[in-house]
Amino acid sequence: MIAQAEIACGDVFAAIDAREVHNTRRVLSAFHKHRVAGRHFAGSNGYGYDDIGRDTLEAILAEIFQTEAGILRPQIASGTHALSLCLFGLLLPGDELLSACGDPYDTMAGVIGLKGPTPGSLAELGVSFAKVEPDQDGGIDVAGVLAAIKSQTKVILVQRSRGYVWRKALLPADMASLFEAVKAVRPDIYLFVDNCYGAFVTQDEPTFYGADVVAGSLIKNLGGGLAPTGGYIAGTKQAIERISARLTAPGIGLEVGSYDGGYRLFYQGLFMAPHTVSQALKTAVLAARLFEDLGMTSSPGSQEPRADIIQAIRTGSPEKLIAFCRGIQAASPVDSFVTPKPWAMPGYSDQVIMAAGTFVAGASIELSCDAPLRPPYTAYLQGALTYAHGKIALQGALEQLLNALTV
Repeated sequence: MIAQAEIACGDVFAAIDAREVHNTRRVLSAFHKHRVAGRHFAGSNGYGYDDIGRDTLEAILAEIFQTEAGILRPQIASGTHALSLCLFGLLLPGDELLSACGDPYDTMAGVIGLKGPTPGSLAELGVSFAKVEPDQDGGIDVAGVLAAIKSQTKVILVQRSRGYVWRKALLPADMASLFEAVKAVRPDIYLFVDNCYGAFVTQDEPTFYGADVVAGSLIKNLGGGLAPTGGYIAGTKQAIERISARLTAPGIGLEVGSYDGGYRLFYQGLFMAPHTVSQALKTAVLAARLFEDLGMTSSPGSQEPRADIIQAIRTGSPEKLIAFCRGIQAASPVDSFVTPKPWAMPGYSDQVIMAAGTFVAGASIELSCDAPLRPPYTAYLQGALTYAHGKIALQGALEQLLNALTV
């Protein structure tokens, strides 16, 4: 089955390879422009004033995303932390956050204050929230968003990836019409994109079309599987200045922040990211084709355009979902002997099962699979440092799933 699926996906794989070359050239150009040398890998301590490794990394980030400024720091603990920094930096009491993609990712509910009284949430600070559901095709309802804008609307949030929702991920070009329309009527509104799982999947980024800010985690795409922690934010100078005041303190901003461990893995991971993302995409495409051949429902299809590295697979039952995740875990290089079980993971409304035998704990750019235990029991597969590992793991996971189907 796998051999047949690979033949069927040949043209898609070739297109992914071409994008990898384009994006590698883009990264390499930024490295050359900023004259990366061995001295940039050294760590710093104390306040981190004049940290050349940190400052050059952030200049390269801005270059890659074609923005005025950027933040790339190991002190950012996760993608949710990066997004939270942006929201608390851009929103003031009395402002409104408007989501253009319906409900945001599960972990953002606590940040916004959608789960009732949450200490430190935006709601506690007097920031309101509104949302516009995607259109019938899963895209952005531009007219609906424009109609929902109020005088107090200050930030419009666009979530590029699907999260734990059965909808298509958004290509950067899909956002262009919204950005243009909003800027025409309210240029003061910040257009903010949750770019988790999306960097380097395409040859463009949301900032190419007018996004004021994008943010994500370094243990996803942009860290290339090597960054040990951290997150990134890229955007306009005005937006980054406000966000940096929440990263450290007002009046200090980006001037401080040391990292004694050194920056080599961040530079190397960023350089490797276009290749690593391509390996993850090929794994996802192969998975989609295999499930199509089995007559099961998955999204996106093997021949469809991709805007993130996630492959959603409807298993139909908790038993099948758990079996598939356990198959992925059993094929992992780390903790292969561990049996994943659903648990009440902080920040999620349902029990979540996670298969993630990764070198960097929780790294979504490494092969992993997770899912909330709720109907229709959809597994979300992402990552793979190498396509070869992705293929081997899929074989083991499908065997476990097929065994569950016969029980």
